[in-house]
Amino acid sequence: MSNVQQLQKRLNYSFSDEKILTLALSHRSYGSNNNERLEFLGDSILGLTITDILYRDFPKAREGELSRMRSHIVRAESLAVVAKKLELGSELLLGPGEMKSGGHRRDSILGDTVEALIGAVYLDSGMDAARDCIVLWFKDLLAEALEVQPIKDPKTSLQEWLQQRGKPVPEYKLVTTGGEAHSRLFTVSCKIAAVEKEMSATASSRRKAEQMVAEQLITELELSS
Repeated sequence: MSNVQQLQKRLNYSFSDEKILTLALSHRSYGSNNNERLEFLGDSILGLTITDILYRDFPKAREGELSRMRSHIVRAESLAVVAKKLELGSELLLGPGEMKSGGHRRDSILGDTVEALIGAVYLDSGMDAARDCIVLWFKDLLAEALEVQPIKDPKTSLQEWLQQRGKPVPEYKLVTTGGEAHSRLFTVSCKIAAVEKEMSATASSRRKAEQMVAEQLITELELSS
């Protein structure tokens, strides 16, 4: 089995046009006919695909939570991990200088090649094929992202947002209680420096009302960012 066939077996994808595979493996140091344009294309496809997967799989996750999960997956370090699992280093086409300096081991070059391969698969067979490759190649990272970025409740998310920026944690005030004994209602308010107006919410428990207020404040923060 040739090196090209072995690589395609590891990729779990066979190119109709092997020239585009060669192009995807060609670093800019190799010559003017290199993978930079494919990398540009693959970067967009990867970002969209991961975003779509997270959006569909986690309907209750907020924008900030989805962004954190996506950032964990679509980053240079993660791309390099994928490249190493696919054993791309020995397949890279590098100029003499990059070969001598160990470019086949450099994370940035390896990660860029993964994006170029995604772009190459897209041009060779379309979006569905590119998505299938991304799901397979990034399977472990997707699972890992879900473990390290659990879906947080609004109060926790708001508190973390404020703490990360050195701002005081929110203080929730019980404004009123009312209703019948069997159907109590609690109104809670909260004001933070990053949002001009004070927010309030009414619910069947104090905890639920606090979560609703935190949700409102997070929405305001996202709208103003």
